[in-house]
Amino acid sequence: MQIHGDALRFGIHAGQQHATFDEYRALWRFAEDVGLDWASVFDHFLPIQSDPTGPCFEGLTLLGAMAAHTERVACGIIVTGVTYRNPAILAKIAATLDHISGGRMELGLGAAWYEDEHAQYGVPFPRIGVRMDMLDEACRIVRALWTQERATVEGEHFAVRDALAEPKPLQDPLPLWIGGSGERRTLRIVAEHADGWNAFHGDVAEYQHKLDVLARHCADVGRDPADIRKQVVLRAILDDTEAAAQDRARERAEQAGVPVEQLVDGMIVGTPEQCAAVLEEHRRLGVSDFLLLARPPADERTIERFAAAVAPAMRASAGAAAEPSPGPDRA
Repeated sequence: MQIHGDALRFGIHAGQQHATFDEYRALWRFAEDVGLDWASVFDHFLPIQSDPTGPCFEGLTLLGAMAAHTERVACGIIVTGVTYRNPAILAKIAATLDHISGGRMELGLGAAWYEDEHAQYGVPFPRIGVRMDMLDEACRIVRALWTQERATVEGEHFAVRDALAEPKPLQDPLPLWIGGSGERRTLRIVAEHADGWNAFHGDVAEYQHKLDVLARHCADVGRDPADIRKQVVLRAILDDTEAAAQDRARERAEQAGVPVEQLVDGMIVGTPEQCAAVLEEHRRLGVSDFLLLARPPADERTIERFAAAVAPAMRASAGAAAEPSPGPDRA
């Protein structure tokens, strides 16, 4: 059975870079105040896709603080790098965070990719095949420690032996997400271990192809792909009119010193109604979680419209689609 059922959720994915603690806490509280369902940090020690010399808080530590400063939103991390921590320690951290949050923790795992980050911090960065093997072992260890009284998992890279891990998470299961779209290994690991699959929003045909690959992996391991919750992260600038949204896109591009065409590549720029129409295509393919990329400084206008207009429109559409068609006697 899919975690959280078929309910649609909307939230922000807010990498904790270029912000003070007070600014970041305000962003999460704003997301909760406007009615969003989810907020998440990323797992990086340096800023990404921006000035790499700026500030960036450690994700799991910050997530504990955000869990204590919010009451309702799911508290996610999308996604932890498997190279950064022993998975047994990570399992303990996640279970602790589930208690701090009152059962709102959602843990993401991935194979890690930021090579410069590894080099600066002295963390080994093996080739991708090795990192995928590590990810598979990490999933097995995390799940075993969350569910078994004493866990023993022997792997090439990680191992636990007759290991105690108390207290268990409040949630049963605590949602385990895998991030990434690699067809041979990543989606296989999703099929074998994940409660949810996280990817970036993009071309609908390409996403359908990835779903087909995932379905084949699920068939190989005897699992229903519908039991795996699907989540996409999107970029957007929303306003009351398309022209206003485009104006803000040009302003942001000027501030960033990049061509506007580069800034908006892959981004939804327009009204909430236009955004909902674009996302509807992925909802019809089974996506249940839609996360707005919202790294500081926060675009509160877009976040508010995402919560106040996009989410209700998509929920109404999903509800209408779920209603049975009237029979001949009810036409």
